[in-house]
Amino acid sequence: MSMTTIAPEQVNSIVWNQHQDPFEVLGSHLIEQDGKNVWAVRAYLPNASAAWVVIPEERKEYPMQAVHHPHFFECTIETAELANYQLKIKEGDHERVTYDPYAFRSPNLTDFDLHLFGEGNHHRIYEKLGAHLTEVDGVKGVYFAVWAPNARNVSLLGDFNNWDGRKHQMRKGPTGVWELFIPELGVGEHYKYEIKNFEGHIYEKSDPYGFQQEARPKTASIVTDLNTYKWSDQDWLEQRRHTDPLTQPVSVYEVHIGSWLHASSAEPAKLPNGETEPVVIVSELKPGARFLTYRELADKLIPYVKELGYTHVELLPIAEHPFDGSWGYQVTGYYAPTSRFGSPEDFMYFVDECHKNGIGVLVDWVPGHFPKDGHGLAFFDGSHLYEHADPRKGEHKEWGTLVFNYARHEVRNFLAANALFWFDKYHIDGIRVDAVASMLYLDYCRKPGEWLPNQYGGRENLEAADFLRQVNSLIFSYFPGALSIAEESTSWPMVSWPTYTGGLGFNLKWNMGWMHDMLDYFSMDPWFRQFHQNNITFSMWYNHSENFMLALSHDEIVHGKSNMIGKMPGDTWQKLANIRCLFSYMFAHPGKKTMFMSMEFGQWSEWNVWGDLEWHLLQYEPHQQLKQFFHELNHLYRSEPALYTQDFAEPGFEWIDCSDNRHSVVSFMRREKDSENFVVVVCNFTPQPHSHYRIGVPEKGFYTELFNSDARQYGGSNMGNLGGKWTDDWSLHNRPYSLDLCLPPLGVLILKLNTEKTAQALES
Repeated sequence: MSMTTIAPEQVNSIVWNQHQDPFEVLGSHLIEQDGKNVWAVRAYLPNASAAWVVIPEERKEYPMQAVHHPHFFECTIETAELANYQLKIKEGDHERVTYDPYAFRSPNLTDFDLHLFGEGNHHRIYEKLGAHLTEVDGVKGVYFAVWAPNARNVSLLGDFNNWDGRKHQMRKGPTGVWELFIPELGVGEHYKYEIKNFEGHIYEKSDPYGFQQEARPKTASIVTDLNTYKWSDQDWLEQRRHTDPLTQPVSVYEVHIGSWLHASSAEPAKLPNGETEPVVIVSELKPGARFLTYRELADKLIPYVKELGYTHVELLPIAEHPFDGSWGYQVTGYYAPTSRFGSPEDFMYFVDECHKNGIGVLVDWVPGHFPKDGHGLAFFDGSHLYEHADPRKGEHKEWGTLVFNYARHEVRNFLAANALFWFDKYHIDGIRVDAVASMLYLDYCRKPGEWLPNQYGGRENLEAADFLRQVNSLIFSYFPGALSIAEESTSWPMVSWPTYTGGLGFNLKWNMGWMHDMLDYFSMDPWFRQFHQNNITFSMWYNHSENFMLALSHDEIVHGKSNMIGKMPGDTWQKLANIRCLFSYMFAHPGKKTMFMSMEFGQWSEWNVWGDLEWHLLQYEPHQQLKQFFHELNHLYRSEPALYTQDFAEPGFEWIDCSDNRHSVVSFMRREKDSENFVVVVCNFTPQPHSHYRIGVPEKGFYTELFNSDARQYGGSNMGNLGGKWTDDWSLHNRPYSLDLCLPPLGVLILKLNTEKTAQALES
C-alpha cells in the first residue's frame, strides 16, 4: 500500500468543510502510480482513529493511513474494478462497517429535471428534491437533494452522523442543487441541512421538500415513504374526474381539527397495529388533554359530518407549522402534514375514510406568506432565496411573515408543485387558497412609501397573478373535477374565470360581500331591517360576475366578534330563529356553502383554538333541535337539484318579489338545469308572522311545503301551511297564479309544485 498524491489545499477544503464538490477529493479515483493504474480511496472520518477499505467479494481489508490530517484517511488498491467497497471505521473502542457515500456518484436529478426546475415547470419536483428512498448500484439508501444556490457549503445532519456537519458534505450542481446519496439509511431517519453562507454563518434548516417533520417543538425532517399506503378510493377519484363540481351540491363543514375535540391523556392513541403511541400533552390545553390523531378523527369526525349531511370537510391548514396558535396559517413544512395528529400514512387513512363515506376533503393552502422561524424557508441559504430582499415587497409586518418571491422560477415551482402534491399523494379534492388579496396587491396592509409599484406603476402584483393562473391551470389539467377556491375580498376581476379568458382560474370565490351584508343585516333589530332591504338583495346584482361560495367561516367568530348566535338580536328564542332564518336563506341563495364548526349546534362562546367545542350544549333541547335543523337543511339541499345545479347560470334564479321592504320579506325561485323543476323560497326576516301573504307563481297546482325553518322539531313556533297550498287563479307578480301563504316569524319556507298530486286533481 502506498499513499496518493493530493494537495494539502484539497485536504483542508474538506476538513474545513469548504469544498463544493467533495467527490473530487473523497471516494475512489483511478490514478496512475508507478506506471500502473490503481485506485485511490480517500475518506474524511472525524472521530476515527483507524480505517480500512473492505472489499466484500475478495474478503480483503486494506488499511488506510492518515498523513495530511489525523482524520483524513487514504490508501491505494491495485484492482481492475472497485465497486461497492466498504469502510471499516474504528472510533474509540467501537468498530463499524459501512458503505462509503462518496463511492456512489450517479445523481438522481437529470439535466432535464434541472432545466424544468430552472424554468419553473417541473410539476413533480417533489419526487426529485428532498429525501427519497432509492437504490444505487444494488445498495439501498436515501438520496438527498436541496436547492440552495447561494450557499458556500451544505451538509447533512442527522442521527446517522451524530448531527456532525463534517461527515456528510454534499455536492453542488450547476443550478445550485446540492445532492448526496447515503447508503443504508431508511424510513424514520431524522435529518436537517447544515447550510453555510460565504461569511461562514451556519443555518440548520428543515427540508423544504420534507414529507414529514418531528412534532413541535422539535423541527427535524423525517425520511418517509409516501408510496406504501394502499388506497381504496379509486371509484371516488374516477367519478370525480368525470364530474363538474359547479353543478353539484357543495356544502362544506370547515373544521380546525386541533380544537374540534380533544381526548384525555388517560386514553392512549391507537396505532394501526393495535399498539399505543406516546401521548403528546399540549400545555395550552386543559390539564391532561391531548389532540385526537388522524385515525381517531376518522372514527369521530367523519360519522358526525356524514350525519349532518355535509358534502365536504375543509381543514384549516394541516401542513406543518410550529405554533398551534397560528391555526396553521404560518407554514414551515409545505410538503408535510403536521405530526401533531400522526404520520403521513395516518392522514392518508383519514382522507380515504372520508371518500369511503362520500365526503370530499378540502385543505387550506397558504402560498401567500411564510414565517421567519430559523428552521424554515426564511433566509434559507444565507440569502433571501424564497422571499424578496426588499421588505417593501418581501414582508408582511402586520403578520410578522415573509412574502414569496413569485418572480423567481424555482420559488414558483416549489409552490405550484406543492399544490399538485396534495392532490397526488393525499388524494384531496380541493384547496382553499388563503389571503389571495394579500398576494394580488403590492400595497396590501402597507402605508404610502412602504411598498413598491409594479413595472407599470400600478399596485397589482403581476407575478403573483401569473403564479395563481399557473397553479389553477395545472390543478385542472391533472385533476379534473377538483375545487380551487379563492379567499379573495376585493373587486379584482374574473377571479373564478378560466385562465384562457384572462381570469385567475379558480372555480370558486368566497363571497365576502354577501357575508358582510348578511351579518350586518341579521345583527340589527328586526324593526330596522325594513330600511336595509338592499343588504338582502344586493348580492344578486353581481352574483353572475363570479362563481361564488357563501362562507361563514372561522374569521367571523374570533377576536371579539362573538359566535354566530351571539350576533343575533332578541331573546334566546329569537336568536335561534334568526340563525335558522340566516342559514336557510344561505342554502336557498345561489352559490356553494361553507360554515365553520360549532355553528351547527349554536355554540355561545367564540372559537377558542386551545379548547374543545362546547359539546355539553347538546344535552339541552334547543341545541339538539338546531343540530337537527342543519341535518335536514343539508339533506334537503342535496335532494333538490334546483338548489345547486344552476348556481352560476342566470336561469337558475328568479325573483318573485324583492321589494317588500315594509314587511322585510323576499321571495324567489330556483330552477333545476335541463328540467322544468323549480322550488319557491319565501323569507320573512322579522318576528312578525303574516297570514294570507300572497306571492305569484308560474304554474297551477299544489305546492308542497318541503321545508319550514319555524317547524316545531327545530324549536320554532310551528306556524306553516299544513303541508302545502293550492294555487288560486289570481295573477300576481307578473305570474298567472298565486299562493296564499302563512309566513312564520323569522322563518323561511321552501315549496315545490307537486306534479303528481296536481295531475290527479286536474284529471278528476
